[in-house]
Amino acid sequence: MSSLPQILRDQLAATPAGRLPFAQVMELALYHPEHGYYGAGPRKLGRQGDFFTSVSVGPLFGKLLAMRALQEWQALGEPEDFTIIEQGAHDGQLAEDVLSALEGRKLRYLIVEPNPRYREAQAKRLGDRVQWVESLAALQTGPKHGFFLCNELPDAFPVHLVRWCGERWRELYLEEDGPEAFRLVTGDFSCAELAVEAKHLPRDLEPGHTLEINLAMLAWIRDLAHAAFRGAIFIADYGLDAEEFYADSRAEGTLRRYKQHRMDGNVLEDLGECDLTTHINFTRLIEEAERHGLKKMEYDLQGRVLGRMAMPWLKSLEGQSLDAATMRQFQSLTHPAFMGRSFRCLMLKKAAP
Repeated sequence: MSSLPQILRDQLAATPAGRLPFAQVMELALYHPEHGYYGAGPRKLGRQGDFFTSVSVGPLFGKLLAMRALQEWQALGEPEDFTIIEQGAHDGQLAEDVLSALEGRKLRYLIVEPNPRYREAQAKRLGDRVQWVESLAALQTGPKHGFFLCNELPDAFPVHLVRWCGERWRELYLEEDGPEAFRLVTGDFSCAELAVEAKHLPRDLEPGHTLEINLAMLAWIRDLAHAAFRGAIFIADYGLDAEEFYADSRAEGTLRRYKQHRMDGNVLEDLGECDLTTHINFTRLIEEAERHGLKKMEYDLQGRVLGRMAMPWLKSLEGQSLDAATMRQFQSLTHPAFMGRSFRCLMLKKAAP
């Protein structure tokens, strides 16, 4: 059976120029059905995996999102078809945490999941408590009311790499560097959309400045805007504002690989065996969202957003102290030294399309 490097070499040999846009490489490295990091099925998270997420900290993250979903349901007049919609549900742990925290309220739960191996893992955990659709396109016909959530989703979308050459931006492509290695080389843009997006990039940078353009993220938020539901959209991820994203201190870009809780920039090594991820440009995401009718409700560091989200619950405790496990989870999610500063949350208001 072919390995992922061999699949890449075969595809390189089949292209007239002998090179591939990095977005195509990242797509294969993460989502190839047999050799991609995520393609073969859910990965282990937490201490036994390659990285931690807010979900792997414990069920508190799901409890807070359940409380926020109930608020949205009530604000909409408690419609019967109100549906919590999750994309990027991994093994279904967040869905289980949210559903467990709904306190008997039987709200509908829908997972957007194209990979049958993930659906199988999610069904094993969740049974008949959820339903599935394969893509956001299915949401164009319903439900009419909803709360959409995702945790660490856009950062794993395949990105194009571009580099400032002193006079113009150029795209980075993968090509072979001998029989056992690959390298990145510059070339003209691979598509018209990328050329248009590059016009919005700064031009006062030092030659060699490299960054990512996440066309998939922009297409994704447009698809969400066209979904039939009205309600709210919650996005939690690690990312930056545009000024931070383009800063000289990030002249090598934000693309990184994660393996066994170690992060580095060797993104062409062990392709398919490690996670590839980028910080998302929240400024650009919000611009595109608002251009398609979504309204920014809240955008802040995760610690602040979750802290505000937790206030009604904390007040309801009436002086009772949190148990040690819940306190550790709350600190991990909100403290600036942990996930509170490294992650950001964006809440968007969505009217009917």
